[in-house]
Amino acid sequence: MATFDDLLVEAGGFGPYQSRVFLLIYLSSAVFSWLYVGFVFLAITPDHWCRSPGVAELREKCNWSLNQERNYTLPAGHPAISSYSHCERFDLDWNSSLISCDNPLPFAWNHSRDLPVTTCQDGWEFENGSIPSIVTEFELVCADAWKVGLPQACLNLGFMFGTIIMGYAADIFGRKSCFLFATFVTVASGLPLAFVPSYPWFVILRTLQGVFSRGGYLSANILMTELVVPKHRKQAGIVNQMAFSIGIMVLPAVAYSVPAWRSLQLIITIPNILFLTYYWLIPESPRWMLSRGKEAEVMKVLQQVAARNGSCLTRTAQTITVEESDGRVTRPSVLDLFRTPRMRRHTLILMMNWFACALVYQGLIMHLGTLGGNIYLDFFISGAVEIPASIIVLLVIERIGRRLPFATGGLLSGASCLIAAFIPDNVLWLKTVVASLGRLGITVTMEMVCFVNMELYPTYLRSFAVSFCASLSDFGGVLSPFVVFRLSALWRRMPLVVFGVLGLVSGGLVLLLPETKGLSLPDTIEKIENINWWKQNTSERTYQKVVLRSTTPTHGANSSS
Repeated sequence: MATFDDLLVEAGGFGPYQSRVFLLIYLSSAVFSWLYVGFVFLAITPDHWCRSPGVAELREKCNWSLNQERNYTLPAGHPAISSYSHCERFDLDWNSSLISCDNPLPFAWNHSRDLPVTTCQDGWEFENGSIPSIVTEFELVCADAWKVGLPQACLNLGFMFGTIIMGYAADIFGRKSCFLFATFVTVASGLPLAFVPSYPWFVILRTLQGVFSRGGYLSANILMTELVVPKHRKQAGIVNQMAFSIGIMVLPAVAYSVPAWRSLQLIITIPNILFLTYYWLIPESPRWMLSRGKEAEVMKVLQQVAARNGSCLTRTAQTITVEESDGRVTRPSVLDLFRTPRMRRHTLILMMNWFACALVYQGLIMHLGTLGGNIYLDFFISGAVEIPASIIVLLVIERIGRRLPFATGGLLSGASCLIAAFIPDNVLWLKTVVASLGRLGITVTMEMVCFVNMELYPTYLRSFAVSFCASLSDFGGVLSPFVVFRLSALWRRMPLVVFGVLGLVSGGLVLLLPETKGLSLPDTIEKIENINWWKQNTSERTYQKVVLRSTTPTHGANSSS
């Protein structure tokens, strides 16, 4: 009896068919990065100050410069932030006949602090030439400045709950079905988002996108992993992460060309319409179908794969071995993730790593700040620095294995953050270099955690397990701004210390996970619990195949796969 992996090898373990499907999924991953990080360009906050009725006419009449207008109408701001207040103005009637161009204030400027002040009751003026954003349109400044981050926080909360819901659904209804449904909802909520008349509707639709979009991204990633033989799983997963990074690199050019937020939102959404055509272009995961008892559909897909790859299947559906524990399991459960000792250990360690990855990764970006104040250049660089991490993972994952690079990434990020926390501020270049090493390390960890997560759970539970553990990354993303800004108020170096401790703890815990290099994807919990026997058994089968090939007579070569 043949296993599914045996049939997949016979159909062409990684051929033109898989390459075409993977390219289509890589395109969707690149566009998903626009949804994930594109909010920064939708919510650009330009320089702003209070609007004072009558001042525009007076400025034109008196030929004041912009600086003169602000000096006359605004009280002084905080010295470390701005020379004028962004949220207060002098409470004066600028239409009064007592105000003249030569002496607009009733007191000398050095006594202007005695003038009455008020809040921006008449709205704000924004810097000339500022990019239209939700901040300028909905006036999300001063007392309402906290609302700027709320849509992104709601997106992350949507990710948190949506990945669990969609992960469960993907194990029940299939990977392809959930990807298509998530894409449809992303389009259905993204297009109206470009035309919303008010801020509350923006938050509601943004949350709806979060509930479904990331679940679709993970479903497509799992489908790739299940469509390829173990030897090539690493290329499928890591290149998908590279596609995400390339999407981040492309987004600044798109945002620079189309700066207005409504137009940019349309451009971020419209490519998803094309992904709905994947209904005809990509298959359902044959490994998932096998776990649901759909052997006939499995053979149909495998025959299609073999035909496109120039191979030929010699086996039939009746030859597929389906390994089960206590009958075929049809409903994944949270209890399954914690029921047995090894599964419980794997789940807790992976949850910790998902949480630490998001918290440290996003926290380091905010801590490093901008590079010269150019938001477009900064975003390009943030995507570019992730490419070396992907290349490193591709080079070492099959030579060294999964566990060591995974643990090293966390330990490197933790050690770098702790070292950077105690480097003097006058050695800025060294602090930046060390912090960048931390960014490299945590990016390697982010590359590895999803990949290893998929290899440590059986097929019927895989999508739900990845989604459940990944939901902790969204919780880390929600907490990250508070760690950076709140702890900095207590001690400026505290965020780096927290990142360092988290990196070291999460990296150390990875050493307790088993090595999965060269193993086929598990079909049952029993394989996970008896992983040492599974490794030995897999090695023996591999050895026997090698010996068989070396001793097979030449005349039988044409009949073997």
